[in-house]
Amino acid sequence: MLERDEHRESVLRLLRSNPVVALLGPRQVGKSTLARAVAKAWHKQGVTFFDLENDADVRRLEEASYALSPLRGLVVIDEVQLRPDLFRTLRVLADRPRTPARFLVLGSASPELLRQGEETLAGRVAFHELPGFALDEVGARNLDRLWLRGGFPRSYTARSGAESAQWRRDFIRTFVERDLPRLDVHVAAPTMRRFWMMLAHVHGQTLNWSELGRSMGVADTTVRRYVDILRGALVVSALQPWHANISKREVKAPKVFIRDSGLLHSLLDLDTREALMSHPRVGASWEGFAIGEITRALGARPDQCFFWAVHAGAELDLLVIKGRERRGFEVKLTDAPGVTRSMRTAMSDLKLDSLDVVHGGSETYALSPGVRALALSRVLQDLS
Repeated sequence: MLERDEHRESVLRLLRSNPVVALLGPRQVGKSTLARAVAKAWHKQGVTFFDLENDADVRRLEEASYALSPLRGLVVIDEVQLRPDLFRTLRVLADRPRTPARFLVLGSASPELLRQGEETLAGRVAFHELPGFALDEVGARNLDRLWLRGGFPRSYTARSGAESAQWRRDFIRTFVERDLPRLDVHVAAPTMRRFWMMLAHVHGQTLNWSELGRSMGVADTTVRRYVDILRGALVVSALQPWHANISKREVKAPKVFIRDSGLLHSLLDLDTREALMSHPRVGASWEGFAIGEITRALGARPDQCFFWAVHAGAELDLLVIKGRERRGFEVKLTDAPGVTRSMRTAMSDLKLDSLDVVHGGSETYALSPGVRALALSRVLQDLS
């Protein structure tokens, strides 16, 4: 089992300064395992666990204030999105003097979905999102395995590629048939599965709401709602376009990505590396995987990450803006990238401080002034 030390330390830091910490991530990503690791640091103060998928724990929390008020140390509540009414109780307990207990709540949904409860914990809660395994956790030598299988622990650590693929297929079926309805999403499972598969086929492309709507036989407003559902459930992400103050017609629609590369490959029915490498969407898959690793390595928030494109043809796969610094990234599935006219246009129009061409080779080297080829396997060492 891989130890997720960085995430454990981050959650512990948040608990020291916040009465409530919400640990978020899709199901099966390892939230419960991480919570147990966090709890080891609290064992002297006392730790109490509640699992809201356990009938006995649900009954214990029928009178939530009565059950939670006497507790001290760390209180862990798993699958909290099943009981949004608990937020009202947690708000009262968080406001007690000297905060005798800290609460770690685990949810398989984004902050936006969790806030659908009648009460919010604004000003009392800190959020930490747990993604799947990243390259810094599995090591650069396992890059291809991570790309093919994705970062869900049971998919990545499966004994064989076939076992990994079967786990992902089961996850997709369970997600649309059970998990989404438990998040109060009322869309037929076959419809949502079909829509998710359609998004996989446009992974890395700008969204055309109307075209997707025509393909599904629904209005574009329904398509937007479906995308919002999958984004809220942390299985789909959208990269927003950057609008520069230039006299060019810029693309204004977001790009959509399946967040986990392994799930993307299962939705596309790609179980082996050979099948992936011969598929028309292999470049888009590599792009989404690389963007995820780059943003993690930089510690960039979603509101600091964009893509840029103009209708005349120039584009940039990823623009990261942190303070006054602008860093550009192009992603190429090759081991010998070069500088293109589009890259030079992006450097000039966006006034980039640097541009990295992220590739699948093993070396990082300069291509031209301000532009270098960056090996994805070296992204942690060379992105400082």
